[in-house]
Amino acid sequence: MKVEKAEHQGIEVPAEGNRTDVLSQWQLTARRFCLHRLGVISLFVLGLLYLLAIFAEFFAPVTREFRDLDFIYHPPQSLNFNFSEGLYVQAYKAHTDPVTLSKSYTAIPGQHVPLGFFVRGEPYRLWGILACDRHFFGLDGKPGESRSFYFLGADKLGRDLFSRIIYGSRVSLSAGLVAIFITFVLGLFFGGVSGYLGGWVDNLIQRSIEIINSFPQLPLWLAIAAVMPGDWSSLRVYFAITIVLSLLNWTGLARVVRGKILALREEDYAVAARLLGAGHGRIIFRHLLPGVTSHIIVTLTLSVPVMILGETALSFLGLGLRSPIVSWGVLLQDAMNLQVVASYPWLLFPVIFIVLTVLAFNFLGDGLRDAADPYSSR
Repeated sequence: MKVEKAEHQGIEVPAEGNRTDVLSQWQLTARRFCLHRLGVISLFVLGLLYLLAIFAEFFAPVTREFRDLDFIYHPPQSLNFNFSEGLYVQAYKAHTDPVTLSKSYTAIPGQHVPLGFFVRGEPYRLWGILACDRHFFGLDGKPGESRSFYFLGADKLGRDLFSRIIYGSRVSLSAGLVAIFITFVLGLFFGGVSGYLGGWVDNLIQRSIEIINSFPQLPLWLAIAAVMPGDWSSLRVYFAITIVLSLLNWTGLARVVRGKILALREEDYAVAARLLGAGHGRIIFRHLLPGVTSHIIVTLTLSVPVMILGETALSFLGLGLRSPIVSWGVLLQDAMNLQVVASYPWLLFPVIFIVLTVLAFNFLGDGLRDAADPYSSR
């Protein structure tokens, strides 16, 4: 920042047009966040993942229900390009072992499968409303034509794994956001009230938190998931899982908020607000909670991956979401057999997206924490 030195007083003042006192707290936070490379990259990655989730029907090469039993366990196909044929993949021919009935595939020399962007394919309804048949990427030919194109391979029913991962991102990523909203509300309310009022209210809330934290999480998730009625629809099970995850994970945020409120409630500005007649709610939510913004941000961003992993674990064990709902945990159910994984390792591709999402949220939280923390050295 350019500065002008006062000639006689020997102090530095901001040059005209470069004053920072006109910037709001959020603008200063945004400037500091842009200096955090991993945080910016993580924000871009998460934005891309959520864009895929929102428009899953458009970005998926085929629909979620599409299957071709002639190409079960089809291996992944690498993309190729040349100026004469454009974008294409190598064509494969299926062979069935007469004894074991297992499928194997060999490349057909000189035969290619053309690909394209914004191509016509399997018809679908975007968000269940708009009827469309255009896909962002897929086979460049007649819709329904049986040609093998499996970017990340196929499962035991000949379903495109890449398309199902895109559809699964909508459920897995939204489960974390819905649960984190409930966690945010409960954590801020109980943590703020506990730290500000103290006394028997603080003791009651903290003892309740200790009781909740004393239960082992995974067995408790399994127990709650097991008592859900078997005749519930997939949608009801989805919302039940998100509520269960949020009701068990708000305690960490409440503890963080309570500790910071205890330290800030005796600050001069909080005492001045009380003397001026401000209500308890205004003091907590208008004066004290903004001082713990950095801690709230990092706790929430670390909680989202926990929610996603919780849903994935329950669905993987068959006690969470069930077919026909598609989530990353449901997709990993096909990888429970080690022999199947050894023969068809591409069934583990959903793990890559889970790891990528968890790391992106962690780096994003780190960047936001540094940007919102006024004592950060960055």
